[in-house]
Amino acid sequence: MRKFLLGAVSLTALFGCTSNLDYSVPFFSSLPAGVTLVEEADAISGKATIPYSKYTLENGLTVILSPDHSDPLVHVDVTYHVGSAREEIGKSGFAHFFEHMMFQGSENVGDQEHFRLITEAGGSLNGSTNRDRTNYYETVPANQLEKMLWLESDRMGFLLDAVSQRKFEVQRDTVKNERAQNYDNRPYGLMWEKMGEAIYPEGHPYSWQTIGYVEDLDRVNVNDLKAFFLRWYGPNNAVLTIGGDIDVDQTLEWVNQYFGSIPRGPEVIQAKKQPAVLTQDKYVTLEDRIQQPMVLIGWPTQYSGHQDEMSLNALASALGSGANSLLYQKLVKTQKAVDAGAFQDCSELACNFYIYAMAPSGDKGQLQPLYQEMMKILAGFEAQGISQARLEQITGMSESSAVFALQSVTGKVSQLAANETFYGEPDRLQSQLARIRAVTPESVMAAYEKYVNGHHKVTLSVVPKGKLDFAVSPSTFTTPKRTLPNYAQVSEDDLAYRRPQDSFDRSIMPKVAEPVKAEMPELYRVYFDNGAELLGTISDETPTVQMDIRFPAGERYAPKGKEGIANLTAAMMQEGTLHSSLEELQARLDKLGSSVAINAGNYTTTISLASLEKNLPQTLAIVDEVLFKPRFDEQDFDRVKQQMLEGLVYQHQQPSWLASQATRQVLFSGSIYQRPSDGTEASVSQLTLDDVKAFYRQHYTPQGAQIVVVGDLSQSRVTEQLGFIQNWQGDVAPLLNPQLVTPISGQSVYLIDKPGAPQSIVRMVRQGLPFDATGEVYLTQLANFNLAGNFNSRLNQNLREDKGYTYGASGYLASNREVGAVVFSAQVRADATVPSIVEMQKELEQFSQQGLTDSELNFMRLAVGQQDALKYETPSQKTQLLGTILTFSLEEDYLQQRNEIVETVNKQALDALAKKWFNPEDYQIIVVGDAKKLKPQLESLQIPIKELEIVQ
Repeated sequence: MRKFLLGAVSLTALFGCTSNLDYSVPFFSSLPAGVTLVEEADAISGKATIPYSKYTLENGLTVILSPDHSDPLVHVDVTYHVGSAREEIGKSGFAHFFEHMMFQGSENVGDQEHFRLITEAGGSLNGSTNRDRTNYYETVPANQLEKMLWLESDRMGFLLDAVSQRKFEVQRDTVKNERAQNYDNRPYGLMWEKMGEAIYPEGHPYSWQTIGYVEDLDRVNVNDLKAFFLRWYGPNNAVLTIGGDIDVDQTLEWVNQYFGSIPRGPEVIQAKKQPAVLTQDKYVTLEDRIQQPMVLIGWPTQYSGHQDEMSLNALASALGSGANSLLYQKLVKTQKAVDAGAFQDCSELACNFYIYAMAPSGDKGQLQPLYQEMMKILAGFEAQGISQARLEQITGMSESSAVFALQSVTGKVSQLAANETFYGEPDRLQSQLARIRAVTPESVMAAYEKYVNGHHKVTLSVVPKGKLDFAVSPSTFTTPKRTLPNYAQVSEDDLAYRRPQDSFDRSIMPKVAEPVKAEMPELYRVYFDNGAELLGTISDETPTVQMDIRFPAGERYAPKGKEGIANLTAAMMQEGTLHSSLEELQARLDKLGSSVAINAGNYTTTISLASLEKNLPQTLAIVDEVLFKPRFDEQDFDRVKQQMLEGLVYQHQQPSWLASQATRQVLFSGSIYQRPSDGTEASVSQLTLDDVKAFYRQHYTPQGAQIVVVGDLSQSRVTEQLGFIQNWQGDVAPLLNPQLVTPISGQSVYLIDKPGAPQSIVRMVRQGLPFDATGEVYLTQLANFNLAGNFNSRLNQNLREDKGYTYGASGYLASNREVGAVVFSAQVRADATVPSIVEMQKELEQFSQQGLTDSELNFMRLAVGQQDALKYETPSQKTQLLGTILTFSLEEDYLQQRNEIVETVNKQALDALAKKWFNPEDYQIIVVGDAKKLKPQLESLQIPIKELEIVQ
């Protein structure tokens, strides 16, 4: 129940007289001076709600607190109501660019110290920018809260004096690298930029992407950036939200101390709603380095929160969400499209409704026939509409999603922050559900008629380079040359600084309270007579259950020449049963608000389910049916196999996949471990339905099956509801035949061609050891922590922060039951490929020879040793933890054993491991990029170059 604070007028009316009482605070208030309670909302039994209290400071800062004492952690979110929509024309990308600058230190926090301090605290942090807001957030052990408030307030109130031209230039390079990595060098990466330019008129705040244009980033200087901060980053344009294991009174004192003195910024007027308006149909064509053409069609609708929003969302679900959607039934199931769907993209100022379809590769990729089919589907919907039964399925999923959203403090805080920023109403779960339940078949049809049927639209065709004839229609719209105003140069004199005046010394970092101790969840085990094993724990924070059932049926068991069989079998298991079609199963699950998925991994295939506790019996009944009565229909098989082949085509276009497969081939050449994890075109093409049936019979067995359960029910109730597993009898699955891996002699550069790529993926790789939890692999991970294992690591600081070559560089140890690898990787500007390799070699050489410093050792101890407080929070985290224990037969206290290692391992031991494992001469070098341009440059390394053909 929400309780609003009675203001002065209400109190006067109640008491019928005037007095000298201060009505700006409630009676008997213990609130700090300058803090006003606005409202409180309690939890409501039986309903999905987030309890909170909302306050304001005198400078306009809104503060929301949501105590949750279930885990010893806190999540802090500072959301500024400014995104790319507030940028000036010709200065795109500023909001996102500034997000980067906010991590570069402030007056009392040194350069890169923000990341270091939070990592050292055992926490995690990041920021994100979209069209309408920018937020900064961190999750840390609860004893670190005061330090987080000190950090966030220092960059809100004391940032600009620390912003230098050097930092500005480095972060500009970083943003350019981010754009190249996530847009220019990614298949289909520019489609939303093209769509935005076509659907919105020039100058509309949504007509450019949040990442911005490179030429705009090049046009501005550091004073432009400072002016942006001064305009938008005042406390009166921010919401501070804190959730988790907090003391409300103490937290308010800290908030008032650190934020209360920061002066207000300029007043911010709510931006007006600006839905797009199209006066004609537009056809746009984008040529890309792809093999599967795609058509995307968009119609303008309204804005987030509009009364038609939920009806449009239901329309999108009916047309293109799940197996029962029209686009899936008419296009994907008939193999006319590889993928198809519908959704509404909704933001504060405008929303658009989209449908899309991806065509097969090769000659079947013509988009005009696919477009015509999509138009027929829309016409069919006009005739049939949506049934009440389908609406009930959509509502069921929405209601269960609302409950699952309450599983983490992070999720709750994020909702509170966003809802307050855009609606002034922190908890909107129940009002949103009420709006969903109010949707009717008639309102969905009315939305279709109002926004889609016969209305102007933008149709974007994404086609392979040189195949313009594959487009739906020749382009009728090309983004015009931008009309940019003349800008007056912003000088230092134009900047009106606002300095807080404090009564304490901000340069002194707050001391933390006693370290918090995360309690390992209490576990229970059940050994079934048929060879299956269960590991579970009770989690009663939400009435939900998550369960994984794993079988010895991963791709590692695939015979030679039948790679992909585990994935294909898992896909076929989800295509219906002897008693129910896929569509019937999906309808039952949707109405329950449950999900069931089957996925093949390296060693196991896992049935994963998530359910409300009250609906677990019905959900397990579906699992029972799927597991023991698969349909295995020949017609389904032909379609699923073809979809899998197209999936390989899509996946293998990704530069990251090419780098990963190159790593397998280079390190494990000639062995079974070099095989692609998802099969090859040749192997999948040869698979038959009999192969699937045989793999199912041999590997879907209770012998060696492992079950993980995390949820709001007891051990006895779990075992009772898993009777269908207990009564299952089966043979032992075939054993694996391990293979020897040949050591690699010498060093080579392996070049994989990606013609025209604006970036290169650079990797240094060597063979490693199989997985261990507390042995040499774990100790080597600790040694790597400061070399390449965190944001402040030497490698990332060099390549990203110092040189501006990349958006990020990292190193890690990858290992499974049989083999391992050590990998250092970065996606870099193409012209920085060779310099990046040289810098990586230098960092490894220095670290392997000199080891880590005493301060690095201490940093690692603090950072790794305090991370446990964040590991056990959500059911999914607990499920992963329990799964790891079962998979590797670990002792239940292995995390405590690791903590003891972190506390006691000495520098000499880690230095010895660094010398053993990080010598750059022991590494092979992999480069994925434009071979024609890169090969002459790579020759300067004087290392033999081999052009590697990737197994696809």
